[in-house]
Amino acid sequence: MDKYTDLIHQTFDFPTEEFQVENNELLFNGIPLMEIIRQYGTPLKLTYLPKISSQIQKAKKLFAESIEKLNYNGTYTYCYCTKSSHFSFVLEEALKNDIHIETSSGYDMQIIRALYNKGKITKNTYVVCNGFKRERYKHWLSELVNEGFVNCMPILDNLEEIEYYKEHVTEKCKVGMRLASDEEPKFEFYTSRLGIRYNDVIELYENKIKDDPRFELRMLHYFINTGIKDTSYYWSELSRFVHKYCELKKVCPELDTIDIGGGFPIKTSIQADYNYRYMIEEILRTIKRICEAEGVPEPNIFTEFGIFTVGESGATIYSILDQKLQNDKELWYMIDGSFITNLPDAWALNQRWPLLSVNHWDQEYRKIQIGGITCDSQDYYNSEMHSFQVFLPKIPKDQPLYIGFFHTGAYQESLSGYGGIKHCLIPAPQHVIIDRDENGELKSWQFAPEQTSEAMLKILGYEV
Repeated sequence: MDKYTDLIHQTFDFPTEEFQVENNELLFNGIPLMEIIRQYGTPLKLTYLPKISSQIQKAKKLFAESIEKLNYNGTYTYCYCTKSSHFSFVLEEALKNDIHIETSSGYDMQIIRALYNKGKITKNTYVVCNGFKRERYKHWLSELVNEGFVNCMPILDNLEEIEYYKEHVTEKCKVGMRLASDEEPKFEFYTSRLGIRYNDVIELYENKIKDDPRFELRMLHYFINTGIKDTSYYWSELSRFVHKYCELKKVCPELDTIDIGGGFPIKTSIQADYNYRYMIEEILRTIKRICEAEGVPEPNIFTEFGIFTVGESGATIYSILDQKLQNDKELWYMIDGSFITNLPDAWALNQRWPLLSVNHWDQEYRKIQIGGITCDSQDYYNSEMHSFQVFLPKIPKDQPLYIGFFHTGAYQESLSGYGGIKHCLIPAPQHVIIDRDENGELKSWQFAPEQTSEAMLKILGYEV
């Protein structure tokens, strides 16, 4: 009999640092998932907080070692990109690691206030304010600057944005500029809608920033949608960006920092296939080489990692409600949830995550399709990163089968509308937080229960 455990061990170098199996049941970062399921039930979203800190420390360590190895003469600053997950437990865990924050919304400014009032950040914490800004974003941002948040830094996204700060900011203010990067060649348009054109950068500085003593242009920022990947497109855009930094630095002495936005990827399969150390060293070498050729000091470097920070801390667990053979060869496992409502990137972007059975590793495996319980034909999952098929254990008679999608901690709750109305009125699953105490023992608590019918009816305007 071909067992599921044999399939996984033959396909991957298994077990891994985060996945192990004991008594035919899966452990995720040492968490016995069947115990969590027995305690809380399914469907279930969980967040393992220590993974957030370990990811941050991993990146900070690799940058520090690479800076020392290459004798790079700038500093490194780690920012968390809040739009990946705004939950308080994510921000508070991340901020334990001496990091800073990147924002993209006016409402982020109220989160900054809340974190400051709780003592989680100080007025010296960098708040890199990105995005195309509506009135309230600029207003709340200006208030923070005027109240002494000395490193709250608006990143100018268009030529007119600085005019608002000239009118409303009364204190010394650091500013940055975001450059409009070219999109990946296969994209539907050539240049990002966000940021300032390369040809306008010098003129904007000379005409609107240079002679105003309140403002210092300290940062040049760019963002690559693909993230930091070893492609000719990425290296071309990075080189172009650094050359522009050098050109601007020669007329703007206070400029000393670049933000290389677009973060590190996470594992979308069980096996790691990304060389973080190599990429960091090549980025530093590229910047150092261009700056030396241009006769410009090497800049300090900011990164704004969102998915990398929080993605691998998350998991989504389902039970199989039933199996349905719809023709001679297509067997469906129906889950007690929905991909469209719980994991919208699977539906919208064909995103794939590590998928493993939680129990019954000693059972024979079979090829299956996984179906969600909405009435939408697109609510399915039928391939993995390493394969165009999905294999899971056969379901023993009268015994439940549980499956887990892992590294789902970034964006999914925001995109699916946490606490809102879902397709086919599928309720949002409960969310459980898992941490370790000072002795390393696991502790868990329910952050939110499964969404109730009363909560939905209230949103929809029905009296309850």
